[in-house]
Amino acid sequence: MVPVPERAYGNFFEEHCYIILHVPQSLKTTQGAARDLHYWVGKKAGAEAQGAAGTFVQHLQETLGGATVQHREVQGYESDCFRSYFHPGVVYRKGGLASALKHVETNTYNIQRLLRIKGSKHVSATEVELSWNSFNKDDIFLLDLGHVMIQWNGPKSSISEKARGLALTCSLQARERGGRAHVGVVDDEGQATDLMEILEAVLGRRVGNLCASMANKSISQLQKANVRLYHVYEKGEDLVIQELATRPLTQDLLREEDCYILDQGGFRIYVWQGRMSSLQEKRAAFSRALGFIQAKGYPTYTNVEVVNDGAESAAFKQLFRTWSVKQHRNRNRGGTGKLSQVKLDVSKLHSQPELAAQLRMVDDCSGKVEVWCIQDISRQPVHPKLHGQLYAGNCYLVLYTYQKMGQVQYILYLWQGHQATKHKIKALNSNAEELDLMYHGALVQEHVTMGSEPPHFLAIFQGQLVVFQGSTEHSGKGPPASATRLFHVQGTDSCNTRTMEVPARASALNSSDIFLLVTAGICYLWFGKGCSGDQREMARMVVTVISEKNKDIVMEGQEPPQFWEALGGRAPYPSNKSLPEDVTNFQPRLFECSSPMGHLVLSEMVFFSQENLDKHDIMLLDTCHEIFLWLGEAASEQKKAVAWGQEYLKTHPAGRSQATPIVLVKQSHEPPTFTGWFFTWDPYKWTNKQSYEEVVDGSLRAVAAISEITAEVHNFRLSRWPSNGGTGPLALQALKGSQDSSENELELGPNGGGTSASASASSYHSSPGSMINGGLPREQLMHQAAEDLPEGVDPAHKEFYLSDADFQDIFGKSKEEFYSMAKWKQQQEKKQLGFF
Repeated sequence: MVPVPERAYGNFFEEHCYIILHVPQSLKTTQGAARDLHYWVGKKAGAEAQGAAGTFVQHLQETLGGATVQHREVQGYESDCFRSYFHPGVVYRKGGLASALKHVETNTYNIQRLLRIKGSKHVSATEVELSWNSFNKDDIFLLDLGHVMIQWNGPKSSISEKARGLALTCSLQARERGGRAHVGVVDDEGQATDLMEILEAVLGRRVGNLCASMANKSISQLQKANVRLYHVYEKGEDLVIQELATRPLTQDLLREEDCYILDQGGFRIYVWQGRMSSLQEKRAAFSRALGFIQAKGYPTYTNVEVVNDGAESAAFKQLFRTWSVKQHRNRNRGGTGKLSQVKLDVSKLHSQPELAAQLRMVDDCSGKVEVWCIQDISRQPVHPKLHGQLYAGNCYLVLYTYQKMGQVQYILYLWQGHQATKHKIKALNSNAEELDLMYHGALVQEHVTMGSEPPHFLAIFQGQLVVFQGSTEHSGKGPPASATRLFHVQGTDSCNTRTMEVPARASALNSSDIFLLVTAGICYLWFGKGCSGDQREMARMVVTVISEKNKDIVMEGQEPPQFWEALGGRAPYPSNKSLPEDVTNFQPRLFECSSPMGHLVLSEMVFFSQENLDKHDIMLLDTCHEIFLWLGEAASEQKKAVAWGQEYLKTHPAGRSQATPIVLVKQSHEPPTFTGWFFTWDPYKWTNKQSYEEVVDGSLRAVAAISEITAEVHNFRLSRWPSNGGTGPLALQALKGSQDSSENELELGPNGGGTSASASASSYHSSPGSMINGGLPREQLMHQAAEDLPEGVDPAHKEFYLSDADFQDIFGKSKEEFYSMAKWKQQQEKKQLGFF
């Protein structure tokens, strides 16, 4: 193993294998987070190199211990976890890297290569043949000529692809050229004739039309939902792989003395190793996985992830219905860890968005509340006295207005009853769109299903939310009277209490909770044996909303006969204490959304930050309790966002609840319940960041000066090259360099036997001179008018045509040193010496 310098991270030679170790640094991920150990296989890496990489990884794994997730990555098919390390993208280099070579060096200009840039969030650049045949209409191409880098954007490429391609181009310019290369962008060939001259000088005239690129076979969520768990064990001399279960999987299927293979639709293979499994079994993990891939007929590049008991990745854990920390690792854990028990402090929620995110509360609910009921196709306001009284057959819009840091903020809840018709649901969504237009797109919209209301929704009604069966036209008279009705009261405080009308029969009771039985003559308030004092206190508050009659308090087991008569007789009902679902181990995940073939395709940002949010994107943030869909202001498919959220829940391998709230969040209107999931959040980021168009029009086209790039064109002596469509010998001589051995673009070490960076750059700049018999005499260039210059000499850059020796003698410095100076200094020296 040879260490790679940090500035070369993301550069991979296709004949080699690489090992990457990632240790979480973020304070939010260090607790219980595993290290990730990847070995990367180049597409032309030999069996010996692959075997060596596998051995090194096994030794590292044993040294690092169990809290390490191992990955096998193949060039072009890397996992989202791997790609998340390298921003703004990975670069695949042709060939191999000799042992005497340094991996990368700045200020190296003896370069001639063409890169195809692909990808949305995870960008990759692949070195391709230096020919128009490599181009297509859909991708981004970068012609890198050392001092000049030209990005050619396919006519069918999107703005976001162009922007991400430009980010990678600028990154290469900074890392490998010290920021001194000129960058030009071809968005429209007709408007970039100077840059097209350079492209055609190097590549020849383009003949025929460009073809479309080969469509990527994207893995849809539907395919990823197909999970199968296999038990792997040895029986005598045979290896047995026995299928155990399919979706949804449960954690108790994994026994700590065994090993398992989890097949996620052929998209990724996981190997889970129990903490009591043998060292021999652990060492065989990758070979077993590769054998499984071969037996299944999956592609050899299928991603493999090996996880250890107690150090599983978030992606693995979320393939199971629930995942909790094992008791043997957590015996000293005290309390329930329920965040809702924290006393709310509105000032803390505003200054600590991470607390707001975990509590799912934007404030203390003291803001303004407006409620509308959907009737026919319109919305009708609900009287404030009836706020919180909802009907299962209706849909409601609840607008909450509050202030954060002096700014007015809005949340619009779209509440949908279980018995609501499709007609009403459609009207609910269209009325929400109308309201959003009225508020100029500033509404955070949260889709809420009856029975799955978030804490903030419950809290704005002070815990007095009551859902009645049926529907009403909200005449203002309150709930209609009925002979016998039963209400289930659940909750301990204003943030988690809801009351739902249930069928009036004994089987609907539950010992853990409280029920209100309303009859024509009397009301019974029934306390189950498992209910707490907090529950009883909330119930006494809520029942006054339902009935003003006196209530007879009935303890479970002491019911009068009339109680059972009203319920139609005794019947068995649940009596076990219901435990709250443990989701403390859930790790939020951020995905980029798209649907190229009609099905939802997600690309995960594993170590996500605000930088991953771009105005052209729709991003999905899964926090377990809620699904956030972040809509960039320039995103083209915003209307699909809710459907994508629903498809995500429907196809989730763990079998997620379809009633999970879906929250639409627009760029620049993010609530703290969203921003709190990010390590840091800059509210001014969107106002300070330049758009792609601004970067191209400003810093590239104007500041980097097209005139200088044009000078390079003249430097190549384009006017004297043949125009028959081929590349002339003068062009080839001018651009002579490392086409055949592309690794020469990387600096050679002391024993490498190659040219140095300065020599490379010097030969590049002296190329016009070398084309004219080693350089023109100084007398033909100094103090000469344009009309007196030799044919083909650019009057604006006469000094180009001096030999290296004459240039050094006249200017007292090399050409490399001269052209690294500021433009105005160059002009000043040229005036003084007769070359202006």
